[in-house]
Amino acid sequence: MDGVRSMLEISGLTLSLGEFRFTDLSVSVANGEYCIILGPTGAGKTILLETIAGIHSPDKGQIFLDGADITNAPPEQRGIGMVYQDYMLFPHMTVKENIGFGLRQRGVPKGERDTAAETMAKTLGIAHLLDRYPATLSGGEQQRTAIARALVLNPRVLLLDEPLSALDTVTRDRMRREIKEIHRKTGVTILHITHHFEDIYALADRVVVMKDGEVAQEGTPETILRRPASDFIANFTGMENLFSGTAVCNEDGTAELSVGSVKLFAATDLIGQVRIGIRPEDLILSTKPLDSSARNSLPGTVTGIAENGIYSKISVECGDEMVLTAALTRQSVERLKLHAGAEVWVTFKATAVHVFR
Repeated sequence: MDGVRSMLEISGLTLSLGEFRFTDLSVSVANGEYCIILGPTGAGKTILLETIAGIHSPDKGQIFLDGADITNAPPEQRGIGMVYQDYMLFPHMTVKENIGFGLRQRGVPKGERDTAAETMAKTLGIAHLLDRYPATLSGGEQQRTAIARALVLNPRVLLLDEPLSALDTVTRDRMRREIKEIHRKTGVTILHITHHFEDIYALADRVVVMKDGEVAQEGTPETILRRPASDFIANFTGMENLFSGTAVCNEDGTAELSVGSVKLFAATDLIGQVRIGIRPEDLILSTKPLDSSARNSLPGTVTGIAENGIYSKISVECGDEMVLTAALTRQSVERLKLHAGAEVWVTFKATAVHVFR
């Protein structure tokens, strides 16, 4: 983030809360950025958001917002909006009244707050719901109402606590698109926490992966998904195919990898003992060798087929020490007539082989 102004900066944060602890945690979020904090349950994601919002006070460290130290500022004076997973709408208030609640607490006259609520509702596409009550809204409509309530206060940073986890798959996909559009329209800096790695594909400019109260890796979605820094991150982001091997550099700039008797090619400058990861969606299965520029083409035998929603996970044994898992649509499984014991070829590019230590 060199040369990019930080809107939000957490520096050397230390906090003990029951059995949980942050130690010297530092995270920066650029102005206008959509940053996702990714990690399993118990990683400390919600506690971090609540500390930024002023609900918890750190033992050490500082929190800066647009250059100003807000470490000890009251929550209502921080210029930060927060939307919880369960939205926390007031059931006895209409959508308009919910959106305008924070303005009412600030003493804004009714006419002004109604106008502000109507304008924000129009921006978020819920103007037709202003006279409805939360119990009559869908999950997505409730979420937009909660976001509108936060945004109408003109926060400099919006904190989203697992905003999609309570939604079904279809609604979650639609809400990802809607949140992305909200970010585009408003330009607000967003810090969004989730344990669904799929969210980073659709939303994030940058990702911070947390584990046990520490930053395990940060970077662009491409970096996190394609160049994981550890087995934990590779597993957590669904890489699945993980092996230990030895890398030797070739003259053409690629590396030859040995995993037992299996040879692979990868685009890496690491040599020696390495960890190797291949994402299931990067593997192509066929019943005969493909005429392709891909450097890796392995014969194998299907050992299992597991249904996983609209995709099937195909296990292919490609040697005594390598079983690869590929993700195929059900239509592809039927077209290839795959079954346990079927002989196949597994093809993938050198750039699909991710090498790390």
